[in-house]
Amino acid sequence: MPSIQNSTQVSTPNQSIVLPEPSVSDKQHSQHLKEKIIEKIHDQAGKISFEQYMQMALYETGLGYYSAGSRKFGAEGDFITAPEISPVFSQVLAIQSRQILEQLKKNKINGDILEFGAGSGKMALAIMLYLEEQSALPDNYYILDLSADLIDRQKHYIYENLKALGKVDLYDRFKWLDHLPRDFNGVMLANEVLDAMPTRIIKINNEKLYERFVGTDELTNKFIWIDEETNDKSLNSYQALIKELFSQGLTRESYEQSCYITEVNTQAQAWVKSIADVLNAGAIILIDYGYTEKEYFHPQRNMGTLMCHYRHHSNDDPFYFPGLQDITAHVNFSDVKRVAELQQLDLQGFTTQAHFLMSGGLQELSDNFDLNDNIKLAQLSQQIKRLTLPNEMGELFKVICFSKQIDKPISGFDFINMKDKL
Repeated sequence: MPSIQNSTQVSTPNQSIVLPEPSVSDKQHSQHLKEKIIEKIHDQAGKISFEQYMQMALYETGLGYYSAGSRKFGAEGDFITAPEISPVFSQVLAIQSRQILEQLKKNKINGDILEFGAGSGKMALAIMLYLEEQSALPDNYYILDLSADLIDRQKHYIYENLKALGKVDLYDRFKWLDHLPRDFNGVMLANEVLDAMPTRIIKINNEKLYERFVGTDELTNKFIWIDEETNDKSLNSYQALIKELFSQGLTRESYEQSCYITEVNTQAQAWVKSIADVLNAGAIILIDYGYTEKEYFHPQRNMGTLMCHYRHHSNDDPFYFPGLQDITAHVNFSDVKRVAELQQLDLQGFTTQAHFLMSGGLQELSDNFDLNDNIKLAQLSQQIKRLTLPNEMGELFKVICFSKQIDKPISGFDFINMKDKL
């Protein structure tokens, strides 16, 4: 264990969580990753940032959660994303994409679609099938994904389904990238991408600002938290904001007496800047769970938003079998807005997933449902409820859109636009 100074606090995570027991092979897989993380900790004088830990837990080659071969999405995986629930989610995005691509075409700009982190490939396929029906296909549907395993699954899923539909020629329009293009015209889509980006964690205790690091206990070899006092200017502004929100709140606890833990995702900020830099004309649509800044740093959210997912069980222990579970943090959409606008992008809208779907084409799609197929109607009804109800995905998930050289706003924000709250 590293030496404990006045500026350092050491603690262990909550070990009372009961989760499904991994298989012997899964435990061995996790142990290999754990040993690699411990080696990194020893190489860096006894601690690594939580951001480094999360990077390795999710993306370490061959061992990280997104880099290994286990199934992540759907009923057999660890969580279900909106495209897995129903094709109507993807079809609404197709309607919005069509509106953007048509505007570009009027300005004599040929636009494509670029999806980040395409998961199983279901969203990509559903979007292209809908656009084909509408005679609005782009020349290219690009996919940029960090996981070689998921890329292989996407290619297999898209090809086999197109083959079954007798539309294998459409496969040539799908293209996989290993880096951002130098410039891009069209629509950029990212569903649940920002939440999986490694994040830094800060802790405010007795008015002192700490950054959370990860170390190991010498006796048990278990991971422990090491909170080290910091004067990092990039973090100080968040401490000032949290202090201000405490002063505005009506909570019994004062800022001076508080112990407050939260996340600051500098990687997400850098990523938004990078994709904004390459967009010449078109729009960026980001869908994820998260909050505005005031909600994110609310005094009552004093343990942050970090969450892990394992076999459809949620927990808050990121040290539980690294490599076997997803680790996420909610998105601070106010940060996303600040970065995008600094890159000269226009904020088109910000709203809940429910409002976006309802005003973005859900009614148009509903009109095409076969009213005589009672079983399918019941299934669609359940799917739409999961996507839109407040106690499901409807309110927690948000949609934000930025654009460049797009004059007419897309329809997804016609019903309720909350961009002024950012």
